[in-house]
Amino acid sequence: MGVSTSSEEKGIRGDGICVVTVDFPPVNALPVDGWYALADAVRAAGRDPGTRCVVLAAEGRGFNAGVDIKELQARGADALVGVNRGCFEAFSAVYECEVPVVAAVQGFCLGGGIGLVGNADVIVASEDATFGLPELDRGALGAATHLARLVPQHLMRALYFTSGTVTAAELHAHGSVWAVVPREELLDAALGLARKIAAKDGELLRLAKAAINGIDPVDVRRSYRFEQGFTFEASVSGVADRVRSRFGKGDS
Repeated sequence: MGVSTSSEEKGIRGDGICVVTVDFPPVNALPVDGWYALADAVRAAGRDPGTRCVVLAAEGRGFNAGVDIKELQARGADALVGVNRGCFEAFSAVYECEVPVVAAVQGFCLGGGIGLVGNADVIVASEDATFGLPELDRGALGAATHLARLVPQHLMRALYFTSGTVTAAELHAHGSVWAVVPREELLDAALGLARKIAAKDGELLRLAKAAINGIDPVDVRRSYRFEQGFTFEASVSGVADRVRSRFGKGDS
């Protein structure tokens, strides 16, 4: 359980690809320490001069279910500050990774998962993948910044306000998912794309990543940090606790 990095098995290191895998059973809802561990793994992979592409993957039924709500309920404000900072670090690590990041997404990709894939460079998804932000059902706000990188503005707002989801096929139609494949082919498809990227000159890839980030129309770090302020406001005002108290009781 946790975050693992694989760059040697199956000859992956020779291809210049590093696979970072998240595994937090049962649903990959990450605790505070998990977000920091993920950030550290992605940053370390990008710093390695032998890496030319990172594949971000996950074990289990779904790619990511966001934050561990039970930890928030048990630890209160401490956990809220920790998870805010942890998510910020993890999302930033993916965005700022010195080499391109390919996200391999299966099953559900919710909440914090949107922050990860929205900041990735390319997304490959399985046919059963669904994407959404259930934040309003969980007493939180945030990651609209990243959802807006996946869908048009008005669809983003509709999904955000309804806590709705979209399928991998729908995102493929919008151009934000590169390929949709059967679940059993997901990792191979992500690695195949990563190999095409990693075949390029490593130094030039790093310059290209920095250049593309530099022309982004939205500063994702500042935008997401702004959103997080409203999550904190919801918490200190008691709104978040009121909503979270219904979590898991059939009306959220």
